[in-house]
Amino acid sequence: MQELPTRGTLVIGRAADAHVSIPDASVSRRHAQLHVGSTLTIEDLGSANGTRVDGAPLAPGERRELVLGAIAEVGAARLVAHYTAKAAGVASPMDRVFEIIERVAPSEISVILGGETGVGKEVMAERIHARSARASGPLVRLHCAALPENLLESELFGYERGAFTGAVAPKPGLLESAERGTVLLDEIGELPPSIQAKLLRSLESRQVLRLGALRPRPIDVRFIAASHRDLEVLAVMGLFRADLLYRLNGITIVVPPLRTRPMEIPALARTFVADACARAGRPPLEIADDVVALLSSYRWPGNVRELRNVVERAALLSEGNRIEVHHVSFGRAGIDLPARPPTVPAPSFAPPPRHASSSADPPDAAAERDRILDALTRTAGNQTEAAKLLGMTRRMLIYRLDQLGVARPRRAVDRAKGE
Repeated sequence: MQELPTRGTLVIGRAADAHVSIPDASVSRRHAQLHVGSTLTIEDLGSANGTRVDGAPLAPGERRELVLGAIAEVGAARLVAHYTAKAAGVASPMDRVFEIIERVAPSEISVILGGETGVGKEVMAERIHARSARASGPLVRLHCAALPENLLESELFGYERGAFTGAVAPKPGLLESAERGTVLLDEIGELPPSIQAKLLRSLESRQVLRLGALRPRPIDVRFIAASHRDLEVLAVMGLFRADLLYRLNGITIVVPPLRTRPMEIPALARTFVADACARAGRPPLEIADDVVALLSSYRWPGNVRELRNVVERAALLSEGNRIEVHHVSFGRAGIDLPARPPTVPAPSFAPPPRHASSSADPPDAAAERDRILDALTRTAGNQTEAAKLLGMTRRMLIYRLDQLGVARPRRAVDRAKGE
């Protein structure tokens, strides 16, 4: 790893006197140069084998910004932009994440990506796939919470003709479609138990059995799983198979929340603004210094996804050539969020009667029952809102209520209708 100065221009090439010397035949003697300042850009110097940024080629003399983690290809060599403690005054938590990704990507090891919603787990999965030996193969994505159980099974494993009503032709599942590629199972913690069991069999045997088929088919895929919830905690609670977790958990990479990475916010904001302007067909907008300071001081509960929305909305509202503070708003529909969340009034709701914990109940089950009852109390029996407080889907909440022997409550408004 080579440290860059805070400002200046550095030549990249095969020549021994180049600032960044790369002794490779695919690299020209003076191949490209880096321009270091408020932003980091790379310029192709008319090289023989070209310069690319994240796969997109540069014309001779063209400059392109290198945001954090971007890959610049100089001939056959690759350069990765990182923030370091020396350059930024404080180490970025993403440095370690990118370092691990660069090490594990070329292998065949299964990866679990953790972290809060919106931190960029899918982007990290794309980076792992792009840097693997399977990069020429497909990256197939499945959001495990987006489909009901019966559709999940057919989407994952496929089906044969006549397997069910409407199956007029055989259809390969996503695991087959990802042959020699990568499968990303997003929000894998929401998989129903029956699908977890079948997925485990496929992981162990490297085969899939289509619905209605008599013989399994071999598959050659790499698995990446992502979840905003702690899968180990779910396994302890009985909501996720421990054996499936052990199979998937070749290595776990936790993507840190954006609030712990303030030094990355200016570069990310400029990138999102540039993308928004390009889509709108307008010249790139500058970002005022006080806007950068405002964005860097915000807590970003929605992480990178929220940052993108905020700066794209600001770019849309800007009528000049620069984004000012009055263009920036947080929250929904441009309404600023209050400094602290409003106090939730105590609901006029009596929680369902607790079932006395028997001596056979494990302590974790009793603690979980208390958490669920507390969430239901705070939401006046609204199961959807209670599930959000608990960090699970409504379907998962109902499943746990049944397992714990807790009667499903009616909301206060429903009781009023029945009286």
